Formats: sequence, C-alpha cells, structure tokens
Amino acid sequence: MQRIKAFFRIAGELILLLTLAPLLTLLTVAAIAINDLLGLLLVWRQDASKSSLDEGIISGPVSVVIPTWNGYDHLVRNLPSVLEALSEDSNHEIIVVDNASTDGTHEMLNRLFPEVHVLRLESNLGFGGGSNAGFRAAQHNIVVLLNNDMSVKKDFLAPLLDGFRDPRVFAVSSQIFFSDPSKRREETGLTQGRWCNGRLSVGHVADDEICDLFPTFYAGGGSSAYDRQKFLTLGGFDPLWEPFYLEDTDISYNAWKHGWMVLYQPRSIVYHDHRGTIGRDFSSELIRRTLEKNHLLFAWKNLHDWQLLSEHFGWLYAGLWIRLLGGSETARPNFSILWCAFCQLMPALTSRNHCRQLAVVDDIEAFRRPLAGYFRDRFQNPNPNRDKLNVLFVSPYPIEPPLHGGALFMNQTVRHLALLARVHLLAMLDEESNLAGHRKLDELCTSTEFVIRSKGHPKGLGGLVPHAIREFANDDFDWRLHRAIYIHEIDILQLEYTQLASYGKFFECIATFLFEHDIYFQSVSSGLRTTSNPVRKLLSGYEYLRALRFELKALQHFDGVQTCTMENRRYLESFIPQNSSKVMPLIQDDLRASIDLARYKFVEEGRQADTLLFVGSFQHTPNLHAISYFIEQILPIIRTRRHSVRLLVAGAQAPPDLVNTIDVPGVQFLGRVDDIRELYATCSIFVCPILNGSGIRVKLLEAFAVGIPAVSTALGAEGLSTQSGEIIELAETPDKFADATISLLENPIRARSMARRARREVEERWSAEQRTNKLEHHYREVLRKKIGSNSANC
Repeated sequence: MQRIKAFFRIAGELILLLTLAPLLTLLTVAAIAINDLLGLLLVWRQDASKSSLDEGIISGPVSVVIPTWNGYDHLVRNLPSVLEALSEDSNHEIIVVDNASTDGTHEMLNRLFPEVHVLRLESNLGFGGGSNAGFRAAQHNIVVLLNNDMSVKKDFLAPLLDGFRDPRVFAVSSQIFFSDPSKRREETGLTQGRWCNGRLSVGHVADDEICDLFPTFYAGGGSSAYDRQKFLTLGGFDPLWEPFYLEDTDISYNAWKHGWMVLYQPRSIVYHDHRGTIGRDFSSELIRRTLEKNHLLFAWKNLHDWQLLSEHFGWLYAGLWIRLLGGSETARPNFSILWCAFCQLMPALTSRNHCRQLAVVDDIEAFRRPLAGYFRDRFQNPNPNRDKLNVLFVSPYPIEPPLHGGALFMNQTVRHLALLARVHLLAMLDEESNLAGHRKLDELCTSTEFVIRSKGHPKGLGGLVPHAIREFANDDFDWRLHRAIYIHEIDILQLEYTQLASYGKFFECIATFLFEHDIYFQSVSSGLRTTSNPVRKLLSGYEYLRALRFELKALQHFDGVQTCTMENRRYLESFIPQNSSKVMPLIQDDLRASIDLARYKFVEEGRQADTLLFVGSFQHTPNLHAISYFIEQILPIIRTRRHSVRLLVAGAQAPPDLVNTIDVPGVQFLGRVDDIRELYATCSIFVCPILNGSGIRVKLLEAFAVGIPAVSTALGAEGLSTQSGEIIELAETPDKFADATISLLENPIRARSMARRARREVEERWSAEQRTNKLEHHYREVLRKKIGSNSANC
C-alpha cells in the first residue's frame, strides 16, 4: 500500500512539473519583465543618492521597541535587563508593542513595569507589522529593536550607538549569544550573504578576531539599532514576509542598495532564547516552508539584475526536479512552495517598484559592499601619502624557510618591504608543522596570519575555471583576506601567483597587484608540447584554453602585474589585442625577481671535484620533468666519459615514482634541505635542465650569487642569458648538455671566470634591496593615479 501511495505521489508531482510548474515559472518571469519595462517607461527610478538623511551625526536618547505576542514569560524574564541598561538616562523610552496577546501580557506590564509604554494593537500584525507600529510611535532618532526573548548586558547600548558616528549608517547589530551556553551557536549578529548559484545564501559568522565595528550583510531584527528615519524611508519591514523571516535581511539589503551601511558591533552583547517564540508557536515544517517561500520572494522583489534573475529561475525549475528525484534533503523548493510564492507575486511586484525607486547601486555591488575588503574600498579611502603604506601581502604557499624559487622571491620581498612599509602577511601553509618556521616573520611584519590549506585536489573538470584556480579557492581564506583589508586599513593588495588572481577583483580605490611567478597558461602550453600521451595531451589542451581565458580576463582587474623577465612580459603582452578597448594593467619585469646578495657569500675555491647539483621543489611539475630528463638521458653520457661524477639532488615533496627514478648509481637524493647555500658553496657544477614552464629560475640566481658555474637549457636560463659561455653554459640536447658539463669540470679556470661574471651580473641587475625600493615607489605612484582618476568614488 505504501508503495502505491508513493507511486501516485511521484506521478502527481511529475505531472505538475511537466505542466503547471513551467507555466507558473514563465508567468512569474513575464510579470517581472513587464513590471520592469513599465518602470523604465514611467521613469520610476529617482536620484536617491542625494538624500538629506545622509547629513549630520545622530545622537541623543533612544527608543527601545519590543514586539510581543503571548510573550508573558519572556518579558518578565528579560525586561529587567533592558530597564537596567537604560537606567542612566531617563529620556530613553521603552515601547512594548502588544500584538493582541491573550495571555495577560498587557495587564502584567501595567502592573510590574509601569515605566514601559505599551502600544496595544487590536490584531496580531506579526513581528514585522508590530515593529513598524513601534517605529512610528517612537520619539527618538535611534530605535533599538529587540525580541521579547532577548536580554541585554548592562553596557550594551553605548558601543551600539558608536556605530552611528558615520551619517551613512542605517543599522548596527549587537553580538548575540544564546542564553543557554550549551546550545550550538547558530547566530552571532555578524552575518554574511551572497548570491550563490541562483539563490540567496545567508548565515552567521563566529569570528573572535573582530573586536570592533565591522560591516555585516544584515542587522538582525531582534538585536539591532536602526536610524528611525532611514528605516521609515525604506518603508519599514515589508508585510510580504509575514508571518516571519527575512524581513530584516530584506530591509538591510535595500539599505545597502541605497548606499547606506549596516554594521556589527561585537562590544554590544545580547542574549537570545533562540526561537523562543517562533519555535514555540509554529511547527518546524511551517518554519521550513516559510523560509523556502521567502527565499523565492526575496529574488522576485529585490533583484533587478536580469543575469542574476536568469540564474535564479534556472535554479528554481531545475531545483523542482532535483527535489522530486533527490527528496526533501536536497534543500530545494517543491511545487507547493512555488505555488505559495506565486500567490504573493502581485504584492512582491509592488514592493519591487518601491525598491527600484530607492536603489542607488546595482545588485552585484549591493552584495559586494558588506564584504569587509570591498567596504573598506568603497567607504574608507586608502592613503598614498602615509609615511608607510599598509600592504597586504598574500601567498598561496609557505615562504619560510624558502624551499623553492617562488618562496625565495616572496621571502626576500617581505623582508625588504617590511623596512619600507607596514606589511601584513597572509599565507596558505601546507600543514601545521609549517607554522613554527613562519613565526620568525612575526617580528618582521606588522601582522601575520596563516591558513592551513585543505588537502586533496578539486574534483571534476570544473567547467571553465582552471584546475589551479579551483585548487586554491577557499571561502575561509577569502573571509580572512577581506577581514585583513578592513582591520588593517590596507592601501595595497599584493597577490602572488595566478592561483590567487580571483581574490583581487573589483577593487575601485585600493591598488591591486599580481606577481606572475610564471605565466600559468604558458607553463601549461610548454608541458603540452613535451607529452606524447594522447589523453594527457587532450586534458592539457583543455586546461590551456581555460587558463588562457581566465588569466587574460583576470589581469584586467589589476592595477599592476609583475613578471620575472622581459621575455615573460613580452609573451604576456603578445596575447593582448593592440586595438582592444579593455583597460589592461601596467606590466613590469623589473620589480620582483631578485636575489638578496647579503645572504650569499661568493665561494671561488675549495669545491668538491666532480659533484653536480640539482635543486628544485618537486611540487613544481617542470622540476619533475627536468630531473627525469637529466638522469635518464644526460647523466649516463657524463658518467660514461667521467666515471667519478656524482649528482646530488635536493628538493622537497618528491613523489614515490621520482624516488625510484633517482635511485640509480651516481645519484644521491638529499630530500628537503632547509639551507641550500652550503651545497651551492661546495659542489662543482650546477645543472638546470628545464624543459617546460616559464619565469626566472631562482636557483640560477642563487648559483650566480654563490659562484657555482652553471649549465642550463635555453628555457631554464630564460630572462638571464641568451649567450652561452658568458655567464652560463647553454645546451639543448643531451649530448651537448653533457659536453658543456664535462668541459667545465675539465677547465676549472674557465669555469671560475664565468662564475665571476655571473656574480657581477646579479650585483648590477638583480639586487633585492634595489628592486624592493623601486617596488615601494611603484605602489605609491599607481595608488595616487588610481585615486586621482576615480576621485568620485575614492
């Protein structure tokens, strides 16, 4: 019998999804489109940016509004804390809005709390309607709106009012704790909201690092203070949301669209009996259905960007099928929820018109502004004239100790830049054990913060987003980056590697820079040429196209791009159409790739005979190809002609198959070496048999600085030399590479002479101190130009 019922239920839902569901969806789309078209024809939009409500600083006593319905017990328990908190100023007022309670609330208030003003309504208008009545009755500029199941700390009010020092502030939310500390903390007062895959996603964030005013997506209706005039200008809480939920999200979102701010104040603390009223008076099923319906109505009322709306309706109709096939746990709407929302379409359209009239910024901007970094960018101007710039330096890899070339470049820049600017370091680490080494940077940098990167690789092909970008996409890291920009008043955002490029978009005033340690699509392309496996070739080709598309689009969002070499810069510029109308960043090749000469002692004598050295992190694929190529094709030729030659291989994170490749006569694998300088100082010849990749080989700059003669492929020496024998020997085939290596071993005088020329080269052109000084001047110049050209917004 149960199977028969389930069959007919599914069959009924299937018929609805094939007939009424697409009809209701299309009718909703058509109604919104016609409504918007009429709005454009009737010129409903007004210039709300010149509102007189943005003038002056609000001060004075406050009105506390507490809506209630049959909340006798809650009020008896919580009102005393509110009265105590307001006792220092008799001009404050408390208004309890009684939504036609039947539990004796009115009589109890008159008897126990005669100082409280009771606004008695003839019918239950719900939380939103009761709150609106309280706002209209309030006498003061600031209205503190509290749930009846909310108690407050005695000192909660003063820090809450501090948030209104800026006249653009719409609301300030308190920090919320549960009255029962054993409950999992589901709400904090600090909220985050985003448009994600066709729907609104909101939630609370617990962040103990935030100690003062901070932007928040919405101010919770039962724990926040509002500018009364701004609240009424937006129309108060919309009755569309009755009986509950999303009314506070809705009005806060419209405040952001109007150009106002919503803030969170962690020093103002309140305590909540979570769902002490709603959970008592309504079933969990009704609560769930109301939330799902209101999420649909939020999009229909508030979103005027048709790209976002298109995503929404695609998500909606696809979600109906997913819900049918996957069950209720898929968190998608079903047909009955769509029907309930459709029944409220007309009032939603009326509200939509009002929202359009008041909007100053578009939907995408309204979702960005509550993010702390964008808030800092839009509302707090960076300052190019500070004695020291505030620089946020962001790395996707560990930088201490510097175990690979990119880490060395970053480490050197941080150390020299910290003498010229206030450097705030944010870095991803591979594991907890990396933390100890990075503590050395605490005294050097103004602040440091480290995130342990999640293990594993992104699954699937990932659409049009390159693998390397998805691998470093991390919501927690994104939150920390925005938090650092806001708290440390960042002027300059310096991102390292293409992998982090997506974190630097859409800043209007803060100057953003990206260091392309290697050009990602170029590295993929060179790897594509070296593989013969057809499946790998196909996958690499797909990755190349994704990387090319992503990288060229991402660069447009930066004010400056740094490359290692002139060759890298020219290669990158060759992909930019000369007649392109798009604004491309300034690309420079003389700011970052460098060597800190003070750390490297030039050693000319005393080297161990017949010792070759290869250095490289094996997390970097070109190093894997290079060492395999050298051991399999070059080293046998060398050892045939000179039996005493041995190769030392230093590098971290070698995969098991490479360890097997290295395990041959004449090769010693050293693994991770924290300080590579001793090996540079004692070995005879440095080999750099790189076959693919891009960027400059830091290992060669180190070799030049210490004085070890080097042999390389032309690609390995890219950006350093094109002439063999001047500062480095260049060889393209295994035989020629072996010949060049043996020649240097047999002619030590010529080898030492070449090494001296290489040292002079790095002294004159690659000094870390000189290049970092130039980098700091570049930061200031670009920031000044950006603020000057965008003075209306900065």
